[in-house]
Amino acid sequence: MGEIYDAIDDKLRAFIEAQHVFFVATAPRDGRVNLSPKGLDSFRVLGPRQVAYIDYVGSGAETIAHLRENGRITIMLCSFEGPPKILRLHGTGEVIEPQDDAFAALKANFPDDIAPRSIIRIDVERIADSCGYGVPVLTFSEERTLLRKWAEKKGDDKLVDYQIEKNAASIDGLPALRWVERT
Repeated sequence: MGEIYDAIDDKLRAFIEAQHVFFVATAPRDGRVNLSPKGLDSFRVLGPRQVAYIDYVGSGAETIAHLRENGRITIMLCSFEGPPKILRLHGTGEVIEPQDDAFAALKANFPDDIAPRSIIRIDVERIADSCGYGVPVLTFSEERTLLRKWAEKKGDDKLVDYQIEKNAASIDGLPALRWVERT
């Protein structure tokens, strides 16, 4: 049924790249577990045991806060089309913000999208799949364009204000974006 892998090989990379959605799970040492769906063209395999995704501006910053506190993260991808499969990538994540030296080089791996507040880079420690027999078959229709339209309407200055208001801390009060702390 399930298998544990030493690395993300070409077959796993192809599976990952074919998925339209992935899920991110993190938790603080003491507080609420966070599970977030992610989409758009925002996930990349960087190497056999390293992945990254663009973290867009949003109404909360749980993942950022949890990673700053303890680094633990799990990515889950599941096939909604084609053969059933669930893939989990367990690892340690790092938040790379736009002011960080590594941001520009990592950003080059992604489309030039609007509103990236950070890049989450993950060193993968465990790669495991399971059957996915209970996951329904769903048909992908299209990517939503609402995030782009929302960000464009806000404009750069109001996006900064929004992040200062919404992304300074997690719902449990843990610090999130570093640049917000300095403002």
